[in-house]
Amino acid sequence: MDDLSAAQSELQCANCAGQCVYDPAQQALVCTSCATRYGLETENDDDAAREFDFNPDGPDVDPPVIEETRVHHCQTCGGDVVFVGQTLSERCAYCDGPVVLATSDTGYRTKALIPFRVPERDAQVAALDWVARRWAAPSDLKSVVSKARVAGIYVPFWTFDSEEAVNYWAKYTVRRNKRSVTRRTSGAFRIRFDDLLVPASTHVTPLIRDGILHDFEPRRLRPYRPGYLAGFGAERHHQSVTEGLKGNADDKDLLIRNRIKGHVNKSGVHDVRYTTDTTGVRYRRILLPVWILHYQYNGEAMKVVVCGMQRRTYGERPFSWPKLAAYAAVLSALTIAFGLAWGAGGLL
Repeated sequence: MDDLSAAQSELQCANCAGQCVYDPAQQALVCTSCATRYGLETENDDDAAREFDFNPDGPDVDPPVIEETRVHHCQTCGGDVVFVGQTLSERCAYCDGPVVLATSDTGYRTKALIPFRVPERDAQVAALDWVARRWAAPSDLKSVVSKARVAGIYVPFWTFDSEEAVNYWAKYTVRRNKRSVTRRTSGAFRIRFDDLLVPASTHVTPLIRDGILHDFEPRRLRPYRPGYLAGFGAERHHQSVTEGLKGNADDKDLLIRNRIKGHVNKSGVHDVRYTTDTTGVRYRRILLPVWILHYQYNGEAMKVVVCGMQRRTYGERPFSWPKLAAYAAVLSALTIAFGLAWGAGGLL
């Protein structure tokens, strides 16, 4: 039995032969015909948080594989989204562009995922609450977003651990006799990174990333099973570990530089240089859940994303220019009134 047939078999209801989908509210597969519930818990659930060692000088123990899956390739952004069970949409979950169907995909096997915990309706409510709190938003924006197309997708992420032995050189500025003097310093320290969360796809935009990169709880990871994807899309991992580490380099560089500035513990730290010896690299390939609401306002495509783990919401929004003009007029009037009151009080 190939991968696609195995997935279809797992999603067939044993009671009525109907199709099952994953229900975030019940945390289980539910038959769409007879409502029979099927739990996805296994005795190996605790193993899902396992991390894997990476040796850059060793053999490749995690090669890509070709799997027979239902893949939708987006003709607009190039994203490849995998579906198990019934195909729910002919639009891309990432950009809302048109997709074409393929039947195979080359990628890396996902180690684990965090299942959706936020139902679609709750995601819509979270998005509308977010819109309602936007400053200077158009009056009809909430109504427009309420009609947005909602797509649930599992997006690929890495987690990385490492030990860093850092040696650094830096300069800082001090004041001496009313002038600035530059000093030099150097030092060394060790730092341990634990569960750095890194996007594993170029399609994980800053909007999605900022909506996801919070409150990651490894204890919620579950072993990958097609049942968790039933009713949702998923992008598989297509990066090697080496490519993932390169994608993490900029974030890790920023964290190390900030740690160096704290280690120097002086004001005006600049011209920071360092070397680091990296050891103990461990990783996970995981999928994380996100709801994406696609809408258009005055012909411009926009989206709101809601974390499928805990409802954190980020989005794109238009501004109401009349409201901005009104706010500016009020601010100007208050500034003038304050100036007149200040002058009348004889303080100028």
